[in-house]
Amino acid sequence: MRKFIIDTDTASDDAVALVMALQDPDIDVRAITVVAGNVPLSQALQNALYTVELCGKDAPVYSGCAKPILRELETAQDVHGADGMGDIGLPLAGRAPAPGHAVDVLRQVIREDAGDITLVTLGPLTNVALALLREPELAALVEHCYIMGGIGEGHGNVTPTAEFNIWADPEAAKIVFESGMKMTMVGWDISWKYATFDPGQAAEIRDIGSPLAHFVVDIQATLTEYAIESSHLAGFDLPDPITMAVAIDRGIATFRDFRVDVTTGDGLQRGITVVDVLGVTGRSPQMAVTTGVDRAAFVDMLKRSVSRPV
Repeated sequence: MRKFIIDTDTASDDAVALVMALQDPDIDVRAITVVAGNVPLSQALQNALYTVELCGKDAPVYSGCAKPILRELETAQDVHGADGMGDIGLPLAGRAPAPGHAVDVLRQVIREDAGDITLVTLGPLTNVALALLREPELAALVEHCYIMGGIGEGHGNVTPTAEFNIWADPEAAKIVFESGMKMTMVGWDISWKYATFDPGQAAEIRDIGSPLAHFVVDIQATLTEYAIESSHLAGFDLPDPITMAVAIDRGIATFRDFRVDVTTGDGLQRGITVVDVLGVTGRSPQMAVTTGVDRAAFVDMLKRSVSRPV
């Protein structure tokens, strides 16, 4: 089995990505490390714990950083709902994480399974950056890191040129992007191009009829409204699940290697992923940037995950 660590700021799309990994019989989720981002840390923890429980799995969930490295926390609750899960009345309280801090767990598990860990990041990169600051040599011990973040091509979703996860903690993103890990970036442009679900497509998934099929669609209630009104999409989009799909099966996607830098300024200069398409900086590429995904393969993977028994 492949060994995954999933770092998440668990809200509605993160939860779907967790379902995909937890329900895959070929993946051992060694740890779920939680960071503040979409919602405050305490809520993100409850959302992750609830999702693991719903899947009937025992993957350990660890509490991590409650704010970015240098900045104040700014959440995306206007996108995902106050509880991050669509505000549909789920019982998202009362569960306890595993003992230990996410940063220490990242260091421990990566060392224990050196060379065998696939790291999938679905939120701000605070936990991962702090682990790398403590032990820079960890970068060489990760088999591959898949990052939901940034923009490979096109526009942003929090400023005209920035995507939320990178914007939320750009200093952390810069540390990770410059760490030397083997990395693949799955930008928000991939999500709106290949992972948007209009009402009919959403109903097709929900009509599978399983509790998980209902869950992954119903928790997008707030996101659907935001995506249509603010992102001008046909329905909700799923950036974290399509990133997880690429991590599970890299063969469904295409890539190009680029140098990608992160800006750490303020205002419109905050959190931009600067993709050096023409190589004008003269710096060697360090990032595989996802350029396309097989939409049908992604949807099939999602449908299989909610169809498997828990």
